[in-house]
Amino acid sequence: MPYKSTDELPDGVTDNLPRHAQEIYKEAFNSAWDNYKDAEDRRGDDSREEVSHKVAWSAVKEKYEKNNGNWQRK
Repeated sequence: MPYKSTDELPDGVTDNLPRHAQEIYKEAFNSAWDNYKDAEDRRGDDSREEVSHKVAWSAVKEKYEKNNGNWQRK
């Protein structure tokens, strides 16, 4: 389900990503949630939620990278 705020994001996101990256994650997840609501719009057997999380992580990785265990802006 879509996230209204970054406070609702999974612990794996909030415990590891800086606030700006969390915002990117939330917006990308919510957009993917809307765009991939129909199963025929998704590849493979991934659920709507799984696809949305994958899209969100991909969006974060465009601007951030993990360096020595910490996520930093590229």
